[in-house]
Order: sequence, then C-alpha cells, then structure tokens
Amino acid sequence: MERVNLLENIIIKNGEIIDGTGKPGYNADIVIEKDRIASIGNTDSKNAENVLDASGLVVAPGFVDIHSHSDYYLLIDPRAESKIMQGVTTEVGGNCGYSAAPIFGELLKERRKSYLEQFDIYLNWTDLSGYYEKLKEKGTAVNFAPLIGHNTVRASIMGYDDSVPGANEIKKMELIVLEALKQGAFGMSTGLIYPPSCYSKTEELIRLYKVVEESDGLFTCHMRSEGEKLLEAIEETIQIGQKTGVRTQISHLKTAGKKNWNKIDQALSLIETALENGLDIACDRYPYTASNTGLSALLPAWAFEGGIEKQMKRLQDKSTRESIKKEIIKNHPEEEHWHTVMISQVVSSKNKDLEGKKVSEGAESRNKDIFDFIFDLLVEERSQVEAIYFCMCEDNFREIIKKDYVMIGSDSGAKSINGPLENGTPHPRGFGSYPRVLGKYVQDENIFSLPVAIKKMTSDPCSRLKLTERGIIKKGNYADIVIFNPKEIKDTATYENPKQYPVGMEYVFVNGKMAVKKGKSTGVFAGRGLKK
Repeated sequence: MERVNLLENIIIKNGEIIDGTGKPGYNADIVIEKDRIASIGNTDSKNAENVLDASGLVVAPGFVDIHSHSDYYLLIDPRAESKIMQGVTTEVGGNCGYSAAPIFGELLKERRKSYLEQFDIYLNWTDLSGYYEKLKEKGTAVNFAPLIGHNTVRASIMGYDDSVPGANEIKKMELIVLEALKQGAFGMSTGLIYPPSCYSKTEELIRLYKVVEESDGLFTCHMRSEGEKLLEAIEETIQIGQKTGVRTQISHLKTAGKKNWNKIDQALSLIETALENGLDIACDRYPYTASNTGLSALLPAWAFEGGIEKQMKRLQDKSTRESIKKEIIKNHPEEEHWHTVMISQVVSSKNKDLEGKKVSEGAESRNKDIFDFIFDLLVEERSQVEAIYFCMCEDNFREIIKKDYVMIGSDSGAKSINGPLENGTPHPRGFGSYPRVLGKYVQDENIFSLPVAIKKMTSDPCSRLKLTERGIIKKGNYADIVIFNPKEIKDTATYENPKQYPVGMEYVFVNGKMAVKKGKSTGVFAGRGLKK
C-alpha cells in the first residue's frame, strides 16, 4: 500500500495512535496537510497520492527534549541527526544556565573567538531576536524552544567575579531577562555549580525569577548540589519557587555518589511536600546512571573566580594546586573514584588519545600523578575537557523516573555520527535516550506503560513550557509525529561506542515534512525557532 514521498500532504493509515495524553492507544488514520494534522479518523485513500501504511507501528507525537544543549550545535550542524533519529522533533535549549542569547560584553567576545576558530561560526547577535534570525538563516531539522541562561546573563554583566550584584547590575540583568522573555524565551535556567552562577545568592535568584514569573515563564534549575548537599539544594530550589510563584523544574534529578544514594526517599519527599503545599514543581531525567559535564566541575568554585585566564594561572601555580587538590580529596577521598571518571572529549589533537579513557588510565599513560594529570590537561585544553562520571544508582533512577512529575530529557546537544560535531566519545544519552526508555524501560522491564512513557516525552514537557499546539496528536495541532516499531525500538549507543543511531524508529515528521524515512534521515530542514 505504501506510496509516499516527501510531499507535504500525507495520509498515515492503520497505525496505533498513542496521542500523548497518557490514554490507551487506538487505531485511526491521520491526514497531514501542509504543517498541520488536518483530520483523524477513517479515510478513503484510494485516490490519494501519498499514503503511508503504519500497520504494526505506533504513531505518536514528536518527542520534546525538555533538557537539551543544542543552542550552538544547531548552527554548527543543522542536521541534528542524533536527535531526529530518536524521534525528537523539538529541542528545549538554554539549560543549566548556558544559552546562546542574550549575550554581551567580554563574554560575547570570548565566545565569538572560540566558535569562529573551532567551527567557523560567527556570533553576529546579542539578543534573542538576533539568534532566532541566525537559526532561520541556517535552517534546522528540529524545532528549537529557547530558555535564557542565567550564567550567560550574569557573565555578560558582571564577568566571573565572586561578588553580589549592585543595584545597577541587578537592574541591568532584570531588563535583559525581561527583554528576552518578550522576544520569545520560555523561561530562564540556572546552573548553580558553574561559574558565575555559583557565586549568586538565593536573593539574587529570587529577584530575577520574579521577572520570569511575571511573564509566566519557567524556572529550570541545575541545583547547587546533586550529592553531598542534595537536600539543601532541593530546599533552596523550592524556596525560590515559593517566594516568586514561578513554575519550577529541577533539572536531571539524581543522587550522585554512592554515599548519597540513601537520600532518595528524603529528596522525593521534599518535592512531594512542596507539591502538596501548592508549588508548581516538576523534574526531568535522562535514562542513564552516568552524568556528563566538564572535567573542571571537579574544581572548587573559587578556582574559577575572575575568568579563564585567572583560572589557568591558578592551575599552573604549585601552591594553589595543592589547595585545590585538598578540596577535591575532601569530596572524593577514595582512590577508586578516578576509575569512574571518563574523559569524553578534548579540543587539541595532542590529547585525542585520552578520549574514552578513565582519568586513572590517562594519568598512567602520561606517567603522572592523578592530580597533576588533571591540572595539566585542563591547562593544555584551556578547561575545555568533557567528562563522564559514573556516579548513580539504577534502583534510584527507577524510583525517580516512575514519578508522574518526572519527564524525559537527554541533557545533551544534537550531534551526528559525521561532520563538524563528530569528534569525541560523547555520552550515549545524546544518541539513545528516547529509544532506551521505550525499549529497555517499557518493553523489557515494564517500569511503566507505553502511553505513560510517551506522555513523559510529549505533552508533559509541552505543558511545563506552555508550548501550545504540539505534544498531542489532535486535529489542528502541528504535524510533529513519530512512527516506530514498538517491538524493535531500542538504543544502540554505548559508553564505549556512543555514536550509533537507534533502531525501530521508522518515520519522523517535523511540521508536516518527513525528516526520517524508513529509519534514515532525509536531510529536510523543517524545524523552526519557537516563541512563547
């Protein structure tokens, strides 16, 4: 029966529709006209030119990655294949405090230089409207919904100083945030373990999130701690939500470090008590037990103060190294910790052999003490070293993901297996998060039902963002649609070999155009910059 090309008007027949609401599936046909779902029901397709037979397949809304880091990646490689091949049709960027816009001052100059040298991309914008224009100019395979990055805004105004903003500085930040919200941002994120947001006090955050709340935006929070001070960090996040009334989202909720695994019940209890007390709070999580961030995240906050040049000087100073070493050992006294941290990506060719190696293996290969190895590598790479930390508990992950206030997010930017973003040994979550949930946790382990899993990937994130006309298969909504084989869907990406696309994802439509056909990318750029 299948007669289908890449034209805009298509009839999808005989599939099981799981509509994104959490309700059981049903069988019906879907008619796509241009970028919308024109009708749902029984259709006469005898004379139709474009018919897609979805017999034995599930038809669902396109997945919405509520926690993505694709802001610059979509400009560098608009194909976004690592996401589109998973069924992700919308990326929510600007997470963990880092966004491509708004951006000003010395920070803009630094990023301009870095991205021009590495990727030949010129940052010719300062505000969010300028970024939207650049995205439209480049084209993109997926939709993009931006958040404002608090870290980016603070660094634009105050640099990397460890100080409390003065009245003039806080006013400037408030105005920048307000303007970006007017230009279409869906809210603001913060990354409180990263500079310069790690220097901000709760009072500063409350001031800025009052502005976000007044525009009905979302507050997403990479908290100050996900390990030793996890409970205190959750309490601070809840406090900000309660003091401002802003909708609150805890990013990648986890219990990091074996000695903190026993905090899971208390952590969940804090969140659920806040919900009972009326706070609009939710969480997201990726389906893996290893995290991914910079190797520099091991350093104490004071090591970053003043920016990259001062950080480099500290790392080259013998006595300062000793001070940093003592603080790291305080947090990670066990020698075996260095067997659980893997270097995933560096910038320079001289250290490419370290990618995929544990820190302990890298130190041995360089005949260096663990700490000398770490400090030397950060200096050589000017702190641009990505690492994977094997620090979480599978049982705790299951407890977290089952909660109805937790949705799926990859915490990863969109890449491809070839092209300008092919380097390194990235976290497999960037290539496998959504099929992994559908295969491992739905089909194999029955953690929850397929309709519930799809709801966590579609209408739940859209509801958090107040992103309308997407996330549910419904007449009149945008035709962001995935079609997959529920018996075959699974991830193939591993920590050792992450750059592998999943299997079982047959078709993906973005705004009515076919982005994946029979499991292969079509190269169509039908994505859009979305505005709240």
